[in-house]
Amino acid sequence: MADLAGANLEHAVFLKLGSYGTGGSSEDLVTNTIPLKVTSITIATAKTIPSLEVPFSGALSGESVTAALDLGMASKSISLNGFILEDTITKKWAEDDAPTGAKTYTAIELAQMIHSSVDSTGLQTYQAINELVFLYDSKVDENGLQRGVDQASIDVDGTDKTQVIPFNYSSRGNRKERDNRGAVLSSTFPTNQFSTGMKGFVRSFNTTIDSETIDISFDLQFEVAQVFPSGNIATTIADAIS
Repeated sequence: MADLAGANLEHAVFLKLGSYGTGGSSEDLVTNTIPLKVTSITIATAKTIPSLEVPFSGALSGESVTAALDLGMASKSISLNGFILEDTITKKWAEDDAPTGAKTYTAIELAQMIHSSVDSTGLQTYQAINELVFLYDSKVDENGLQRGVDQASIDVDGTDKTQVIPFNYSSRGNRKERDNRGAVLSSTFPTNQFSTGMKGFVRSFNTTIDSETIDISFDLQFEVAQVFPSGNIATTIADAIS
């Protein structure tokens, strides 16, 4: 999964904690993130449209008609399968006396960390996982330009270029432009590997510990969603009254 043409990365899949971005960590994929060694990814998108077969619609035309009402609803989920090995994690906590720098965690410690995260809520920003990053190679940028080839693209030299970006459900173009024509509140299409991935929550995380191997196999179900409650508001209030 890490064989990406556009970047020299050891991992291509990351779980971001709610505290990602605090203390200037938004320009790396190291601080307050958990890298995963993933062997397969399944992305499922299911549109929810109420539909009704129209009575007598085929009486005259000989072809029945189904009426559907598109209310803009869909469920989005990602299934990951892979394995966990001893790895290095960098965490940045809020306390001044908290340890700093990268720490090496065993496979079971990493598994325990993710299990604990799934058991927490969005209010525990240093525990909860609220974003999944799955990087892939992209040859067409956020404006629909061929990277390195189209005259308006960056670093034009006539050579096909590749940029690593995270998978999400946004579309190319600014609001009400290009693919986003008709979308008043469209989200921003990724521009590089540090762009926002998929926000949501871990629905389930299952691990298998085998005495005959040093790695821990896992499967993880992530659901794309706007999670409430989340953030630091309740944490700030709790700190103030404690």
